[in-house]
Amino acid sequence: MDRITQLQNEIEQLLTIMSQAIQYLTTRTNFEQVSAAIPITKSRNADKFDPPDVFESNKAELAADLVSKAKQVEVLIKSLPVPESEESQALRFQKLEEEMQEANEEYAAALNRAKNLHAQVSEVLREMLSASELPQPMENGEAVY
Repeated sequence: MDRITQLQNEIEQLLTIMSQAIQYLTTRTNFEQVSAAIPITKSRNADKFDPPDVFESNKAELAADLVSKAKQVEVLIKSLPVPESEESQALRFQKLEEEMQEANEEYAAALNRAKNLHAQVSEVLREMLSASELPQPMENGEAVY
């Protein structure tokens, strides 16, 4: 698997971890009052949220997973090749185009040679098949025409 595909897979995994972390953090916690001026208007059943110690432990694990995956993505990004300048790309493309033209010319020459050889072989076969005189059985060790 190439580096770009690996990077794409790692980013997808990072986004999956983020999504699952957000989903966990929003569904498995109890509502808390953050300001005395704002009362709590909703509450969850005890089976719908984790106890504070379990929640904190899971939250730390999710954060560690996110950091670990982010570091893996960073390593893959650093391993990518440095982009070429436009000038060097243009020179490389020009060289490749010249090589392609040369290969096309060689191919055309080989094709013409093959056609010529085919025509020569066909002509020889026609002459051999249309010959009015065919060799007769041998007399005294020599063919008679």
